[in-house]
Amino acid sequence: MLIYVLSDSIGETGAKVVQAAVSQFAVPDLEIRRFPFVREESSVMQAIDEFKKQKKESELGLIAHTLVSPELRAFTRDQCALNEIPTMDILGPYVDQVSQLLHLDPRLKPGLTHQIDNAYHRRVESIEFAIRYDDGKDSRGIKEADVVLIGISRTSKTPLCMYLAYHAIKAANIPLVPETPVPEELFHLPRFRVIGLTIRPEVLHSIRANRLREMGLQSDANYANLERILMEIEFAESVMKKIGCPIIDISNKAMEETAGKIMQIMQRSVE
Repeated sequence: MLIYVLSDSIGETGAKVVQAAVSQFAVPDLEIRRFPFVREESSVMQAIDEFKKQKKESELGLIAHTLVSPELRAFTRDQCALNEIPTMDILGPYVDQVSQLLHLDPRLKPGLTHQIDNAYHRRVESIEFAIRYDDGKDSRGIKEADVVLIGISRTSKTPLCMYLAYHAIKAANIPLVPETPVPEELFHLPRFRVIGLTIRPEVLHSIRANRLREMGLQSDANYANLERILMEIEFAESVMKKIGCPIIDISNKAMEETAGKIMQIMQRSVE
């Protein structure tokens, strides 16, 4: 059985639908061929001519299509009928039904599904990136990231990276610890690709003390010691000033607000 799938984009959607339908039957020698970027009547005729040449005399076959143009859909239907070729309009009836339901005209723009897929894949890649390069696990992420967040512990670096990843931004984060060398790569990036996160000492002291209590530890441990916090903040801000990067004070800010500021900074850097 030979099935041609005509599409005004790459034909992936139509091929998957056809494959799903035919898989319900024991069809021997099934061959599905995509005929992509069909946007003119001449392309439809080319596909029909090729189908007739490729199909064996006794072989079953049909031409399926996911064309958004009503005129091209009608032309394909008529030409297939003239050539006695069974045809199946995969997309048209659904588009028409949704149009009636919403009382809206379709955009009739080819390739929108593929564009949505690309956006989805970019988001997934960004989420995987944020996980891979979280908390300075691998310094290679510094060069590959769209933005690198730096700051001391509990300045929301990881949640912000995941939030940005949802918006298809590849974000890495590097913790700044006085006892740990700062990755040299940070000093060689354009300064707007690095964003420093700081916080008021009293706010951080409260956050860290609560965190220790949640873990069943003493809230007066060095991690939540105010003198230690002041030293960490001073160290981090000295690194940020050396890099020359923008600095955002996250004290009492919602994550969405901080993320919005980061995206504004990124946008200004490319204007």
